[in-house]
Amino acid sequence: MLTLGTIVLGVTDVRRAAAFWGAALGHVPRDGEVRAEDDWAVLVPAGGATGPGIALGVSATPVQEHPRVHLDLYADDAAEQAAEVERLVALGAARVAWDRYPPDPDFVVLADTEGNRFCVIDKSFG
Repeated sequence: MLTLGTIVLGVTDVRRAAAFWGAALGHVPRDGEVRAEDDWAVLVPAGGATGPGIALGVSATPVQEHPRVHLDLYADDAAEQAAEVERLVALGAARVAWDRYPPDPDFVVLADTEGNRFCVIDKSFG
């Protein structure tokens, strides 16, 4: 049976992306430090925790306004969602003026430091 190992994101600055996603998810570089000249890095859950890693590779492909694949990060409730959105923005994420929000969304669309879109979901919404 297959398992999900890493989620790969295209970036222009591996070190900057690694700093953001490391702080956002509590992941650490699998191979030690990420250097400015690196064109590839894999971040894994810290402290032996389980879960998929994030692989970051240099890409010249432009960011998609409406990506076909993106990350969903879950918050337990609306208060945690709001706090996490603010924390991620403080780390360098940007709010996205998403043109496809439903009338009463359970998600907030953000972009990482590279412009890759992701969502913070209130999983208590229902």
